[in-house]
This record gives sequence, structure tokens and C-alpha cells, in this order.
Amino acid sequence: MLCIPYEVKDSLVPGAGKGLFTTAAVEAGRVLAAPTHIDSTLPWSEFEQDPDHPLADCSIRWFEDHCTVTPDWPDECYMNHSFTPNGLWHLGFIFAVRAIDPGEEITVDYRHLIGPGFRMPFLDSTTGQPIVGLTWAESLLSSSEAVYLLAKRAHEEKSGASTMDARSDEHHVADQR
Repeated sequence: MLCIPYEVKDSLVPGAGKGLFTTAAVEAGRVLAAPTHIDSTLPWSEFEQDPDHPLADCSIRWFEDHCTVTPDWPDECYMNHSFTPNGLWHLGFIFAVRAIDPGEEITVDYRHLIGPGFRMPFLDSTTGQPIVGLTWAESLLSSSEAVYLLAKRAHEEKSGASTMDARSDEHHVADQR
């Protein structure tokens, strides 16, 4: 379910077809999309073993060793890939990584959405690099760290706290990698 006003139109990402664009300003940290009706979950191994699985053309979102399967393609599927996205996927939710201007295309890093080691059939349009799914641990750790920093910044902005603490957290997070 999309949680922002939007429109679907020709993408600015080369070769991507359609894209999803916000029609209003969006604050950093705001939820862009939230999980809605999920028809079923299946073990990811079913798709690994059978690339022509009858549900392979559905909207599939991977998590741990399973994936959600939805036969319809909601408008959120028009969010295209970027290695420097303005949307952050975390446990099925997509958050605004930064303030997003009206008319800006919403992008996410597909490496969080596809199975571990799965390679998309196209390259990143900016870098020319392959898009390969992260492991569950990599995805969970990196998205959790990013959501934590987003929430901390939002809290500090609303409470007037110092941004120095957020910067030291960023260094702490980077040091742990």
C-alpha cells in the first residue's frame, strides 16, 4: 500500500519503462509504502529449484528463507532500482531516506528485495554493475542500521537535540562493518 500521493509515468531510469513519482513533498523517515494483503508465503528454495515456477511471474518479495507472493502487481512495483535510492526497504516497509521533492521518482535498492545471490537480468543503469541479492543477515543489518539513523535524526530534529550524536552514531555504525 502506497502511503504518499503519487503518479505512475515514464521513468527517468534508462530502460526501466514506468516509474513511481511522488506528487507532494515527503519528509525524511516517512513511510512511503507498507505491506498489504499478502496471498501466501513460500520457501525461497521452491523458486531456486524451479525458475519456471508457476508463481514466478507474481510480485515476490524475499525475506530470510521465504518470500511473499502476490499475484497482482500493485503500483508500488513501479519503484525502480538504484544503488543510491531515496527509498529504503526494511522488513516490507519502504521509508524515505531523505526529503523527497514533488515530482521526484521513488527508487529502492533491489538487492533487499531479491533472494540471496539472485542476479537481476539487467544491470544498474548508473554504474553498469550487476544487481545481486543480499543475504538475509546483510539486508537486515544494513536496513536496520539505516532505519535507526533515520529515526534518530527525526527525533533529534523534533526535539531540538544535537546532530553531533547522529554523526557519532554514523561513525560507530561504519566502524562495526
